[in-house]
Amino acid sequence: MPEPNKKTVSAFTKKPKTQTAETGATVIFEAETEKPDVKVRWQRDSKDISSSYKYTISAEGNMHSLAINNVVQEDAVGYAIIAGVSKVKFELKIKESEVKEPQKAVSPDPAVAEPKPKETPSAPTESLAPDTSGTVSDGLPESHQPDTRQDLTGLFTEKPQSGEVNVGENISFVARVCGESLLKKPTVKWFKGKWMDLASKSGKHLQLKEHYDRNTKVYTFEMHIIAAKANFAGAYRCEVSSRDKFDSCNFDLAVHEARTTDGFDIRSAFRRTSTDAGEDSGELDFSALLKKRDSFLKTGPRAVHVSTESEVDIWEILQKAPPSEYEKIAFQHGITDLRGMLKRLKKMKKEEKKSAAFLRKLDPAYQVEKGHKIKMQIEVANPDAEVKWLKNGQEIHPTGSKYIFESIGNKRFLTINNCTLADDAAYTCLIGEEKTVTELFVKEPPVVIVRNLEDQMVMKGERVEFECEVSEEGAHVKWEKDGVELTRDESFKYRFKKDGCKHVLIINDVTKEDCGHYRVKTNGGQSLAELMVQEKQLEVYQSIADLTVKAKDQAVFKCEVSDENVKGVWYKNGVEVKADARTHITHIGRIHKLTIDDVKPEDEADYTFVPEGYAFNLSAKLNFLEVKIDFVPRQDPPKIHLDCMGRTAESTILVVAGNKLRLDVPITGDPAPIVVWTKGEKVLTGSHGRVHVESTKGHCIFTIEGAERQDEGVYSVIVRNPAGEDTADINVKVVDVPDPPEAPRILSVGEDSCIVQWDPPLFDGGQPVIGYVLERKKKKSYRWMRLNFDPYKETTYEAKRMIEGVAYEMRVYAVNAIGMSRPSAASQPFVPVAPTSEPTGLCVEDISDTTISLKWRAPERIGSAELEGYGVEYCKEGSDEWIPAFKGLTDRTSVIIRDLPTGEKMQFRVRAYNMAGPSPPATLQQAVTIREIMQRPKIWVPRNLRQTLIKKVGEMINLVIPFQGKPRPQVTWTKNDEPLDPKQVSIRNSDTDTILFIRRSERKDSGKYDVQVQIENVEDRASVNIQIVDLPGPPQNLKVVDVWGFNVALEWKPPKDNGNCDITGYTIQKADKKTMEWYTVFEQYRRTNCVVSDLIMGNEYVFRVYAMNMVGPSPEPCLSKDSAYIQKTGIMYKPPSYKEHDFSEAPKFTHPLVSRSVIAGYSATLSCSVRGIPKPKITWYKNKMDISNEAKYRMFSNQGVLTLEIRKPCPFDGGVYMCKAINDGGEDIVECKLEVRPQVTKEDSKK
Repeated sequence: MPEPNKKTVSAFTKKPKTQTAETGATVIFEAETEKPDVKVRWQRDSKDISSSYKYTISAEGNMHSLAINNVVQEDAVGYAIIAGVSKVKFELKIKESEVKEPQKAVSPDPAVAEPKPKETPSAPTESLAPDTSGTVSDGLPESHQPDTRQDLTGLFTEKPQSGEVNVGENISFVARVCGESLLKKPTVKWFKGKWMDLASKSGKHLQLKEHYDRNTKVYTFEMHIIAAKANFAGAYRCEVSSRDKFDSCNFDLAVHEARTTDGFDIRSAFRRTSTDAGEDSGELDFSALLKKRDSFLKTGPRAVHVSTESEVDIWEILQKAPPSEYEKIAFQHGITDLRGMLKRLKKMKKEEKKSAAFLRKLDPAYQVEKGHKIKMQIEVANPDAEVKWLKNGQEIHPTGSKYIFESIGNKRFLTINNCTLADDAAYTCLIGEEKTVTELFVKEPPVVIVRNLEDQMVMKGERVEFECEVSEEGAHVKWEKDGVELTRDESFKYRFKKDGCKHVLIINDVTKEDCGHYRVKTNGGQSLAELMVQEKQLEVYQSIADLTVKAKDQAVFKCEVSDENVKGVWYKNGVEVKADARTHITHIGRIHKLTIDDVKPEDEADYTFVPEGYAFNLSAKLNFLEVKIDFVPRQDPPKIHLDCMGRTAESTILVVAGNKLRLDVPITGDPAPIVVWTKGEKVLTGSHGRVHVESTKGHCIFTIEGAERQDEGVYSVIVRNPAGEDTADINVKVVDVPDPPEAPRILSVGEDSCIVQWDPPLFDGGQPVIGYVLERKKKKSYRWMRLNFDPYKETTYEAKRMIEGVAYEMRVYAVNAIGMSRPSAASQPFVPVAPTSEPTGLCVEDISDTTISLKWRAPERIGSAELEGYGVEYCKEGSDEWIPAFKGLTDRTSVIIRDLPTGEKMQFRVRAYNMAGPSPPATLQQAVTIREIMQRPKIWVPRNLRQTLIKKVGEMINLVIPFQGKPRPQVTWTKNDEPLDPKQVSIRNSDTDTILFIRRSERKDSGKYDVQVQIENVEDRASVNIQIVDLPGPPQNLKVVDVWGFNVALEWKPPKDNGNCDITGYTIQKADKKTMEWYTVFEQYRRTNCVVSDLIMGNEYVFRVYAMNMVGPSPEPCLSKDSAYIQKTGIMYKPPSYKEHDFSEAPKFTHPLVSRSVIAGYSATLSCSVRGIPKPKITWYKNKMDISNEAKYRMFSNQGVLTLEIRKPCPFDGGVYMCKAINDGGEDIVECKLEVRPQVTKEDSKK
């Protein structure tokens, strides 16, 4: 049964009423709330008002009042008071002081201030029609109409409300839409009736306005009706749509004629709606006439009885009436212009004839998702009619598979496949001059993000581009930074780029303030990325080194920095160096050079390079090597002049791999010595590819282009001349960036962080590793983001600010004084996740001497990682040594722990595991003693076994009887107080139930089965009745009793074997002896005699009867021993004279009602069977009260079987039920008792 409407309670016990006052007076409106100290709001034209010199608002306890001081004509508007979801509207009416009428006192008492609504129709302040604004009606509780500001669904935040206006006055309707969640400005349409679009009617009497409030992000749409006319009345509709969202609202406008003081002028109702001159111009509004006539008769001084029924549709009466009744109907309804009425009726009938081509028109509107298909259907009156389909006025021609036209009988279909936005249009079906119009709305599917945004880390001042890809071209997206929407500003800080499905957010000249989370939103999803901005840090890849040069040689200072755009200044002893003929300053890429040609003694100084914009410098010293020329004899042994000879660390020459190694060794000797360079035992000459050896006067130069690691070692230079020889060793060490470390390892992960560890590189490049630089990226991304700019010295690092549930990879760079190594291999992908919360609801389900059963519920918070399972541990009370209950984890939320020490107090805990590790443990509140608790045996018989279980022969029987009891009880089954036959019946017992199983049931298995559960001397018993039914045997002794005319009377006896259940009926068949084809005469026939009629004269018939029960018909029929011959007679048939047989029979119940006991809440039935001719009238009584018309009971009658169904009885439905059958022959009564037992839960049974 449907649930009755619940009556809601208003928040007001006293409501303010409409009042009338003169100009300059003070008006007080009072309201009383049900509860004290309730906050209320007063409104004027749906806008809140506050206390001022004009308005005085007071509240004391549950009394609230609004005083309007010095009222003027502009104050005659609508007011409202709001408390919670209750809203009451009222009005203030101003009457001019010049009107000389007795002035009424303005009183807040509604009984004094306002007459009854039935006496003055214009006075009620609360509309009787449903009002979507939440106005309280007089006839309904005010909370039935909640405030639309608080109880709106869809796009509207305020819907237009129904209104009333007098002819010649103005009225406005307002609709508001919240634009905060909309991607573009919504589209609003105003309609009158069903499909009249008012946008084309704007002009003198109708104005449509709209504006947008940027502060509240609310669109306001207004429809102003100016100088209303009577034909403006009717139903209106406002529709708002925005992309894939749509909402609509219906409202009504009532236009009243201006009332006169000296009575009702019925002739004013016959003014025609057209302003053109002429007697027959325009139309007459007879419905308005009827309304005014009723109003006039109700308010007039005469005591005229007028029906208060709903408005009469005069046109519907006239269309159904014959023309001879028109004059009578016009007189009854007060219509005097009979000619105008007949003209309009004739026009309406013509319009009805136009719709004769369509049996069913198109629906007002259809809606379909983009990419799907839509089928439009009409039904035509003429199946051969030619149908044309138009789209926006243009005929549709079948092109490809886009449009499919179908014709099935008088139905016509238009199917549009693969709908796009271009199909969003008005469609017309045209048959001759008649048409039906509909509108198709194509709903776009939600736009989803195909490629997500990626995190970025940039330097200050750089340009950043966030790029994503959506599922559809031209889709609208919204960009946000930390929850604030981004727009184009005058500084062009943010630029938005759209290229097909790609959308790009461009940020120019990023600063530290631009750090944060950037989000892109569509109507079908969103993507989040983080922007981190770092201050620029200049790295020095190669510093300048001290130089020692001789006179007229060239000195070159060179350094390399990380930013090729950085400029710098060179200083000599603190004074800026200017370029001249000998001094050259160059900047190529990241390399800065200071070159001094023809070095002189005054060039010896400290030289410094200072990068612009950075607070550090690079310094080196230029040493001038003065060469003294002494007189030497012509035979001078060779001499090598070096300051770095030897193999100590101080004398080792360092060269960066890839740079040029140039050893310029000064030598002396006369004559000029011969120079030989060796490395180990290998003599180096100028023909070794990268190795160049040359000798000049006073110098021997050894050069290696692009030094490599294998060039490292001790180089020996040998000089010889006739005067002798000299040898020197030069130790050269090639330094390089380190080798990349091995792939990092992820030690652990957190909700938004991870701990990563790595091993130092196998080769440090010849220089100690000063730190490491780490980078991370999302697994599906190609952009690596640096996590630190300063070298990190440890080999374990905690990376933070990651997004939970997203897969990441990490890699590491090693850094030494030379530079940064190549990146390591990426780590194994990992997902930042947090451990789950602890499992909930841990409790003991069962316990024995050595086992315990625990159960719990899943954690409330699982997170983005999949739950791997649960671990269960236990320990003895007072111990901290927790022992796992089993190896590994379990997926179930229950477990049985075995082999526990009997009598020990044990504590248990459960933890949930995911890839982040174990959760906090869930522990029992107190220790549990391992000892079984005695429980009384109790059998729980299933509800379906509490009644007789009926099975067919050969069916399987499987009875499951649950029970309880500890320790495990002993179960015993018996049948009719005899032990069961184990060959026929199988019994299986467990700790909680016992099962009786019979594979193939037989008739002998019927009977009463008793089950007993026993623990020591405590036991419980239950019984189950089983009835095995079979097909019945054939009826007996079928004979032909009488033959007369075309009729044969048959009679038989019931079968000996009814199949262990009641016979439900008989099937009687006949056959002509010539053909022996059997035809069924009666089915489910309940009596044991019948009359077979409509037999064919001259034929001889035999008959047979089948008995039927709930299993089916008997396998064999009972054949009649005698045949029946239908005599042929002459043309004049004289029927034999015999006494007419009286078949009437008084009602008699063949099967009585049986007293029953049922459980409350479950429907019950009472059945009996009756016979009687003629068919008796059946009446049901409860406690001698007629219940035939009560909805709680249902009565059925089928072939004499009477059934009373009681729906979900309660204890009050128990009592004596009686069934009475009455016909002309008499009456019979049968009754029974019905007991309704309350439901018993397991908890109640334990008690």
